[in-house]
Amino acid sequence: MVRGSALIAGLALAGGLATAAPAVAADQAKLTAPALTGPYDVGTTDLHLVDPSRPDPWKPERRRELMVTVTYPADRFADGPRAPWLAPGVGSVLDQVLASEDYLGLPAGSIDWASAKRRAELGVPVAHGAPKPVTLFSPGFGGPRETYTAIVDDLASRGYVVVSLSHTYESAAVEFPGGRLETAVSGEGPEFMKKALDARVADSRFVLDQLAKITRGQNPDAENRPLPRGLGWSLDLSRVGAYGHSYGGFTAGETMVHDRRVDAGINLDGAMASAIGYPPGSVYVPGEVTKRGLDRPFMLMGAEGTDETGKPLEHTHRHPEFDRSWADFWANQRGWKRDLYLRGGSTHMAYSDLQVVVPQLGSRVTPDKREAVIGTIDPRRSVAAQRDYIGAFFDLHLKGRDRHLLDGESPRHPNIDFID
Repeated sequence: MVRGSALIAGLALAGGLATAAPAVAADQAKLTAPALTGPYDVGTTDLHLVDPSRPDPWKPERRRELMVTVTYPADRFADGPRAPWLAPGVGSVLDQVLASEDYLGLPAGSIDWASAKRRAELGVPVAHGAPKPVTLFSPGFGGPRETYTAIVDDLASRGYVVVSLSHTYESAAVEFPGGRLETAVSGEGPEFMKKALDARVADSRFVLDQLAKITRGQNPDAENRPLPRGLGWSLDLSRVGAYGHSYGGFTAGETMVHDRRVDAGINLDGAMASAIGYPPGSVYVPGEVTKRGLDRPFMLMGAEGTDETGKPLEHTHRHPEFDRSWADFWANQRGWKRDLYLRGGSTHMAYSDLQVVVPQLGSRVTPDKREAVIGTIDPRRSVAAQRDYIGAFFDLHLKGRDRHLLDGESPRHPNIDFID
C-alpha cells in the first residue's frame, strides 16, 4: 500500500461523483488562505500542455495532456485579481469527498469554494531582478495540485518559481480550459501504482522541456493564452528542485534518478515504493531512487501515524517495520540528506491544505473526524514549520544561502525532530 490516508484513496476514486450536484448548505464556511511569509508578492497562471509525442498511458488513443500552475514572485507594483483556490469542477469533486462520512461527514455544500481565494494574483507581471530557481511540485496520489497552496504560494513568495502538476487520469479531477473535467481512472495493486509513477516522472520531465521553451520566447500553452510578462527571463533552469507530498515525494526522488536537471528534492511523508511493508504481508516494490540513492541533496519529512490497533507509528528511516523504503533509501543515499519528523499529533494530511481548511470549519467537523484527518498538532505551528524547512532546504541547495535551520533542532519549531 502507499503511505497515505483514506482521503487520498477517496480522491482517486471521486471522479464518478463529479457530475452529481451537491445540495448547498445554508451556512457555508468561508475560507481564508494563510498570509505569505516571504518578501515577494505572488502571481500565478495556468498552462495547458500537450505532448504530441506521447500517448496517454491511461488512454492511449489520446495524446498526453496536463494542467500545470506556475506560481512566481510578482511585480510589487502590479495589482490583479486573486486566483481562485479551486477550479469549479475540482471544487465539486473535493466537496463531495469531504462530505462523506468516511472523511469529514459534512453536508454537501458546507464549504464556499466559489469564493475561496489564494494569496496569488492572476497573470500579473513577474518581479524584476535576476532569474529565480524553479521547483516542481507533485501532489499525493489522487490529489489535485490545487490542494497544496499553503506550501506552493509561500515558496514563491520566498523567491522561487513553483510549477505544480496535476497528473491527468490519476488526479481525482483535472479541469481544462472551457470547463472540461477529466476524472481519475480506477485501479489498484503494484503494477497500477508503478504505471502511475512512470507517468508522473514522464510528466515532470516533459514540463521541464516546456519551461525551457518559455525561456526561448515560445508559448507552449495549447490555447496560446498570454503568458505573464517577464516569465521567460525569470526561469533559471540551471537551478531546479522537486518536492511533493506522499506519492508526489516519491515522484520527486524518482524524477531525480532519471533527470539530472533536478538538483535537489524533498519527500513529504511519502513511501518510495509502489507498495510497502506495512501492514505486514504487503508487497514491497521499491523505486529506483530507493535502491540506488542519489548523489544530490534530498530531504525526508515524515509525520505520525497509527496502526490498526491505534498504536503510534513514526514515519522515519529508523522504523523500517512501518516503511522499509525510507530505511533502504537512507542507507543508499550518497548526497546530502536529512530526515525531519513532524511530531506532536501530526498526520499524513498535515502536509496538505486540509491543515488550513479544517480548522476554519469549526464545529461543523466533529473532534474525532478532525483528529483523524489533520491530527492534534497546532495547525499554525505545523504550517509554519513546513514552510520554513522547505524554504531553508531550497535556499541552501538552489541559492547557496545557509540559514542554518538545517544544522539541528530549533526552538522556533519545537515540533520538528532531526532523525539521525
